[in-house]
Amino acid sequence: MEGIMLRNQEQMVVACRKSQGDIAVHREEISTTPRRYSFLRWPLFRGIVAFVEALTIGIKSLNISAALAFEEEGEEMHPLHTVFIIAMGLMLGIGLFFLLPTYLANFLPEISALFSNLVEGLLRIFVFLSYIFLISRWGEIQRIFAYHGAEHKVIHCFEAGKELNVENALRFSTKHPRCGTSFLLVVMIVSILLFTFFGWPGLWQRFLIRICLLPVVAAVSYELIRLTSKTSFGPLKLLSLPGLWLQHLSTREPDRSQLEVALEALRNLLRKEETSEPSHDTKNPWEKESPGVAT
Repeated sequence: MEGIMLRNQEQMVVACRKSQGDIAVHREEISTTPRRYSFLRWPLFRGIVAFVEALTIGIKSLNISAALAFEEEGEEMHPLHTVFIIAMGLMLGIGLFFLLPTYLANFLPEISALFSNLVEGLLRIFVFLSYIFLISRWGEIQRIFAYHGAEHKVIHCFEAGKELNVENALRFSTKHPRCGTSFLLVVMIVSILLFTFFGWPGLWQRFLIRICLLPVVAAVSYELIRLTSKTSFGPLKLLSLPGLWLQHLSTREPDRSQLEVALEALRNLLRKEETSEPSHDTKNPWEKESPGVAT
């Protein structure tokens, strides 16, 4: 909400634009559990870890930005709000993108298990793309997608070795091959292949299989994204193209103020911790407030 979350293996940073115009920054360490157990860094296992981390850090980031919004309105965010957001998000995601397509496919003539799984997968991709397209028409979501574009621009700027300022960031694309939206599209495609191995059992059995296999689908998708982002082999690079095309919907060209927020998040992520202990203030998680980045 009016901000950016960036992370590396050690910490996460959330930077949000306040209504007064300044930028609030929250920074905290990330759990080191995967680094303590070597098997969690093995292929497939690391994908499941990344999947769980993405969920927990994403929810935490949303809560941090929402807490700021409540704070500015003179209210306090109740823990029940968090529970409600998590429950609704999981129900929407699993129900809309996994259970609904397999339910709809149930009404088609059952020619073969392969055909039914393929139709279900195509329905899943159609529902997903329709969802992204429809929410991209909403004004508030367009601002979020503009921050998404700002995030990609500053990461491109950093990876190109350029000085981190608005003028340099403006020159880069809003599309990035390691985007989470690309990951979701790969999940849709991988699910078609994995679900096919389980045939076409009854409806409730399919529901259970889809839910139980979600971590496996995420793990395989993670490895594919990791592979395509590192390889220069042409055919494998083609796997990243659908995700880049999808970002025409999920990103927008940001304005200068949004780039300032993204740059502030990145600078804080790159900055070494100034204190040995992270803040444990649960009432006000904002470590500090910084002025808008000078350009």
